[in-house]
Amino acid sequence: MKFLRGQSDALQETPKEALNWRLFWGTFIFGILGASRGLDEGLVGGMITLQSFKNEFGIQNKSEHQEAQVESNITSMVQLGSIVGSLLAFFACDRLGRVRSLQLLCVLWASGFIIVVCSFGNIGQLIAGRFIAGIGIGMTVVVGPTYLVETAPKAIRGMLTNIFAGSVYLGVTIAYFSNWGASLNLPDNSRTQWVAPQMAHIGMAGALFLMSFTVPETPRYYTMRGEHERALQSLCKLRQLPESHAYIQSELLESTHGVSRWSRLRELFMVPANRYRLMLGFTSQLLGQWSGASAVTIYAPEFFEVLGKTGQSEKLFATCIVGVVKLTSAYLCAFFLIDFIGRRRSLYGGITIQLLSLLYVSVFLAVVGVDSLASGNLSTSAQRGIQGAVAMIYISGVGWTMGWNSFQYLVNAEIWPLRLRALGSSLAMAVHFGNQFGNTKAVPLMLLAMGTSGFFFFCVAVCFLGLVWVWFFVPEMAGRSLESTDALFSLPWYKVGRYGNKLAHDEDPLHAEGQDEKHDAFLFVCLNGI
Repeated sequence: MKFLRGQSDALQETPKEALNWRLFWGTFIFGILGASRGLDEGLVGGMITLQSFKNEFGIQNKSEHQEAQVESNITSMVQLGSIVGSLLAFFACDRLGRVRSLQLLCVLWASGFIIVVCSFGNIGQLIAGRFIAGIGIGMTVVVGPTYLVETAPKAIRGMLTNIFAGSVYLGVTIAYFSNWGASLNLPDNSRTQWVAPQMAHIGMAGALFLMSFTVPETPRYYTMRGEHERALQSLCKLRQLPESHAYIQSELLESTHGVSRWSRLRELFMVPANRYRLMLGFTSQLLGQWSGASAVTIYAPEFFEVLGKTGQSEKLFATCIVGVVKLTSAYLCAFFLIDFIGRRRSLYGGITIQLLSLLYVSVFLAVVGVDSLASGNLSTSAQRGIQGAVAMIYISGVGWTMGWNSFQYLVNAEIWPLRLRALGSSLAMAVHFGNQFGNTKAVPLMLLAMGTSGFFFFCVAVCFLGLVWVWFFVPEMAGRSLESTDALFSLPWYKVGRYGNKLAHDEDPLHAEGQDEKHDAFLFVCLNGI
């Protein structure tokens, strides 16, 4: 109850002028960036199952093992490029700014898919285009959350930042329906069947590139560069408040804390608090990516085929429902959970739902058997069990969006101080895409070696490890100012997760002891350009 009261107080202290159309327009543009990943995850899984694609690239002429290898190479190439993109995003964000980085990634994203649709049976060109597009897509997971977390008022920071996480499944839903529509309405002997859905990438990248010229740069980027007057102007524009307003003064003071003269890379690994931050970022990506959700998103048609949905349009329509469920639950979690019940509780609940639903699927497949499902010779109870297993795949998507999906973007954006935010987030998201690349490459071979049931039991075990890790290591960040995290992560490592919110309180910088003179001097510099 104390936590909920704190959230309510933080929201009441936010001036109504700060919740304006400029804030929400910038949130929309940078939030929708998440759709780039969702589009690819949804489109590529359906693309490799379309007969037109198989015919053009000769996939149907290969053995089962060779086909798995080729499909994993194609699907994983965006993830491989994204490792490069997530690291490049650090240099782009700090050198070019958040807005210019958005424009750069849109150019890479669109260029890659132009190469893809012009491949005409050349699998090398297809893979190269997906790699280039992956560089742009990899940048989105740093650029988008960084902009959102730096412009959002702290009372609704989780909600606005998780619009990015939710838009992943906007992209997934668009992709699934595009594949389904193409399979129904376009002929199998025409390359248009697989090319038409891919055009969504080019259209969305172009639209975001044009819209990016309408949003301001973040005040914290200017502060980091020492351009305090521009930071003040940008903040006033975003909040629609005068320079003298207490809320503006508080944010300005927060953003100047702790700018270090030391090399950021050395600071990242030498300071214990930063090593703890790295552990949070790296481990959340490792556990989240191997919990099974990404595999379900990318290889959904194959999983539904195992569960008896053998028709092409039937499989793809089932994936459409996955997209709608994940999209709906992602935004419900963003708007009604993440800032109101907190990061830890959302993560606990989401992982638990995911674990139980995948446990049902794995036990059902182990008891009934994949061969029996393929033959169609099933008892009445087994047929009802199939319906339950399909429903549980949908429910696992609810758990994923409530838990790992919300957390994996938000944590990397809000745990870092300003001077290390782009670098720390870039490294964590490189780990994210490294694990996703490994996961995408491994899943087809894991399914061959372990069977579908064994694969889902593996995911259940990862979810259980995730629950233990969250209980011990993950601190609550909801309602806390970005610049207050140093006190939290300076605690002994074994106290950060379980006791951090009680031991390291967030203080309003305007009322913190001994800060008034520092604030007045800083504001004088900003207003007079000294």
